[in-house]
Amino acid sequence: MEVSQKSSNGKMIASGVIPFAFVVVLVVYVFGPGADILDMGVPLPEITMENVDFVDSEIQVTVRNTGPVSVEIMMADINDRIQPAAVEPDRLLDRYETAIVRIPFEWNEAEPYIVGLTIEDGTRFEKEVEAAAPALEPSMELFGLFAIIGTYVGIIPVMIGLLWLPFIRRISKSKYHFFLALTVGLLLFLGIDAVEEALEVSDESLAGSFNGVLLTVTVTALSFLGLYYAGQKLIDNASSSRLAKPVAIALMISIGIGLHNFGEGLMIGAAVGIGSIAFSTYLIVGFALHNTTEGIAIAGPLSKDTTLSKKSLIAKLIGLGLIAGSPAIFGAWVGGFSYSPFSSVIFLAIGAGAIFQVIIVILRMIRAEGDKNLSSASVVSGVAIGMLVMYLTSILV
Repeated sequence: MEVSQKSSNGKMIASGVIPFAFVVVLVVYVFGPGADILDMGVPLPEITMENVDFVDSEIQVTVRNTGPVSVEIMMADINDRIQPAAVEPDRLLDRYETAIVRIPFEWNEAEPYIVGLTIEDGTRFEKEVEAAAPALEPSMELFGLFAIIGTYVGIIPVMIGLLWLPFIRRISKSKYHFFLALTVGLLLFLGIDAVEEALEVSDESLAGSFNGVLLTVTVTALSFLGLYYAGQKLIDNASSSRLAKPVAIALMISIGIGLHNFGEGLMIGAAVGIGSIAFSTYLIVGFALHNTTEGIAIAGPLSKDTTLSKKSLIAKLIGLGLIAGSPAIFGAWVGGFSYSPFSSVIFLAIGAGAIFQVIIVILRMIRAEGDKNLSSASVVSGVAIGMLVMYLTSILV
């Protein structure tokens, strides 16, 4: 009997391994002996200028080979005029390898420039800079400035929004469902907004070989699945730990909002980094108003926990507010000093996935409270008004 069981297990393992082995053989053949058979057409080179920095009497271009073949950078030009240039570490770039092209040039602040790079086959690539601005260099003063901006954009507005908690605690069950649904509307807008921003960054700055749309969808889905699993474990274990279920849900909301605010900090830091002061000011004011409503999203489920003492409640509000708001500070640091289109798309997509999983949790919470079909007037109007409020506040961004 035991021998028969082992034989059955061996056959099951073999039936799973054999198809996989054939796939490996096929891939090895395509990239090995079969490469000549499938070698049709001419692979087109492509390079992407990910960043252009203006430093003292020099323009520095961060370039990445995003094409299928190796390329060699032969020449650089500014506004169609050829300029001497040095490439570090060297001119030959393998696929996805990066280099810095240093071009000695007496540039003028606020003037537009078109930077061009030509590779060995004569193909020229260019990037337009609307207004030259000195590259930011890390300093304690700038770190402090970005921390103040992140606090103003992320922490303070969320804390203000949390002040609605006493009001939400005093309302009836149907009105409480309205505020939970309002939270869903707020988060749904944030999730869609994060996906839109990720697609916009990928369309404007990300190389086509990275396939920004599929990258955004994939990371959003993976973030949703991973955080949904972790969040469900957190809620399931809430009863056996000191963390009450409403607090667990509020914590999940804070994490989702925090990931989204990290993306907002990236945008502000990048805007300041390229010298777009007017644009960054609008972002700061707009996000500050926009993020005040995020405090309501955290206060909604937290108001359900009536067992917390006043001191404990205040401590949790401060902690959740910091979790939701402080990532804007770190995002501003990253965006201002080392902005990368690829990492921006990744973080925005992670934030979107986190927000979508929180929406599912809140809707399940509303159903558990008695609204099985999620079709009551309080729920429908709450979602609609939440999205409308977020849209109206986003107009200033």
